[in-house]
Amino acid sequence: MRATPRRLAWGMSLWPPNLFSGIRVRHFADDWTEAVVHLHVNRFTRNYVGTAFGGSMSAMTDPYFFMLVMHQLGRDYVVWDTRGEIEFLKPGRGVLTAHFRVSPDQVADLRARAAGGAKVREWFETTITDESGDVVARCRREVFIREKRRVTQSQLADA
Repeated sequence: MRATPRRLAWGMSLWPPNLFSGIRVRHFADDWTEAVVHLHVNRFTRNYVGTAFGGSMSAMTDPYFFMLVMHQLGRDYVVWDTRGEIEFLKPGRGVLTAHFRVSPDQVADLRARAAGGAKVREWFETTITDESGDVVARCRREVFIREKRRVTQSQLADA
């Protein structure tokens, strides 16, 4: 079964680590250029002082840039989320939101840089905002991209 954006959003919301952390995937764009993720801070998902648990805020940003890149590049590439950084700016309360965007132009650049099997590491950034639009955290995720060896080898054989 092919992962459609709608199926993937639904499945990721029900995936136990997200489900029990209050993380809900609200949207994947049909062209895999955007995703929207919410974190519901409530009595089951808050920390000792009643605000969003930092680990959940980091988890809500974990796989989405790599998934957007992977789906846009297709099966001929290895794509991994390799590193993440988060800067907490203010306590998170209520429903927190993270928007992820990877444009087709960015993916075309990554594809060109990964041509011939070159290893590419690219940083992507997003913010986590609260219901009033205030930024509660800034996040960066590093994504690794490389053309699969079978693709690179077939290109060499054709030359």
